[in-house]
Amino acid sequence: MATVPTAQPPYRWRWLILVVMLVAEIMDLLDASIVNVAGPALEKSLGATSVGLQWVIGGYALTLGAGLVLGGRLGDRYGRRRMFLTGLASFTAASLLCATAPDIGTLIAFRLVQGLAGAMLLPQGLGLLRENFTGAELTKVFGIFGPVLGLGGIVGPVLGGGLIQSDFFGLGWRLVFLVNVPIGLMALAVAAKFVPRKPGDRAVVVDSVGAALVALSCALLVLPLNQGQDAGWPLWTWLCMAASAAGFALFAVQQRRTTAQGREPLVTTGLLRKPAFTVGLGGIALFFGGLIGVQLVLTLFLQIGQHFTAGDAGLGNLPLAVGTAIGGAVSGAVLADRIGRAVLQIGPLVQLGGAALLWYELDSLGGAFSIWDIAPGVVVCGVGAGLVIAALFSFILAAVDDDEIGSASGVLSAVQSIGGSVGVAVFGSVFFSRAKEGDFTAGFHHALLVQGCLLVAFLAITFMLPKKGRPDEFAEPADNPPQGAVV
Repeated sequence: MATVPTAQPPYRWRWLILVVMLVAEIMDLLDASIVNVAGPALEKSLGATSVGLQWVIGGYALTLGAGLVLGGRLGDRYGRRRMFLTGLASFTAASLLCATAPDIGTLIAFRLVQGLAGAMLLPQGLGLLRENFTGAELTKVFGIFGPVLGLGGIVGPVLGGGLIQSDFFGLGWRLVFLVNVPIGLMALAVAAKFVPRKPGDRAVVVDSVGAALVALSCALLVLPLNQGQDAGWPLWTWLCMAASAAGFALFAVQQRRTTAQGREPLVTTGLLRKPAFTVGLGGIALFFGGLIGVQLVLTLFLQIGQHFTAGDAGLGNLPLAVGTAIGGAVSGAVLADRIGRAVLQIGPLVQLGGAALLWYELDSLGGAFSIWDIAPGVVVCGVGAGLVIAALFSFILAAVDDDEIGSASGVLSAVQSIGGSVGVAVFGSVFFSRAKEGDFTAGFHHALLVQGCLLVAFLAITFMLPKKGRPDEFAEPADNPPQGAVV
């Protein structure tokens, strides 16, 4: 009589793997948002200009987004454990280098390296969890991810402000990077011991040409957006942006050609033939560019315009965090399932209402300023953002086939991060163009106008998305949560 093979027992230390993955994800979230409150400290310590500050904040998101899809492919080829350990060690080392940077140029270079390390690290997380959890446990794991990562996004500016203001050992802003070092070393030790070895698939071919095209196109876009305002928008800035658009078009052609030649592209080419998915990419970029840009402007307004300390500016982000948490909870628990795509249309309308209220509050400011003077408008903006954040990925992924989910999630995460980098460049330039004249309220007003235009464009795009989101079993969290956003 044939024996029925028994199921292999689950890995004994699998819950430690979850802890390590969460630590790595939170380190990334902290590094994306914790630096927002370091502007005046960097200006005082390293002589950072507004352009330098935009590069310190947005440069990290740029290299992270440009390398995310490549990082996922490297994990497929060389093994997720190996790439996770390599990425975590590199991220920790880059954090230490950032903390020791002697000047702003060196700090920017190390931030770019840190973003690349994050791109190697982050895509491995969910893959490792899928390898070690199944069934109901895997569902529970994904249920833990959202709230914990949301907490990381909220804590970032608050923790950063507290560390800078405490000025332990006279280290000031350097503490926002040093905090990663002991956490990273502990996570590295646990991961090296308890994450099981599983070889990659050497048959996977990494599309290095496609990866280079993405990186070059991203750089050609963000470079002029960061430098243009300060340089007076010379001809080279416009040529760079035109070259960036051509580079992305060339990337799409190269991906199709790679597939036609029987080789594996960086991005599943079937995705590029789905109109709902491609317009969804535009929606992701517009939405998160506006959200992260306005969050940066809020922090700059509080610190530079209203002379808040770093700690107080960090706490000043809490109304946005509270509003986003409320909107996300309502969207995820009730609205997305009941009204479908309409939740993505209600969200930007609520944000526009919040922006209008915030505009009125800014016009009504008297002599003494308190965060409570603008808190209602900021909270409403956060509620609208939360309504969208909780559902957006699910509706875009509903446009793709089941076997394309992995590639689609990676592309969405990359575009999300790059959109955040562009948002930092655009909104930083808009704010500082008036802040240099001492009119900080006008700088905030102009930022709200730009966000309003982006929200109207995003609202138009939502009508081209599927009417229903993906079923829960496919609506897994993205490998890279919103950078710098409170979720």
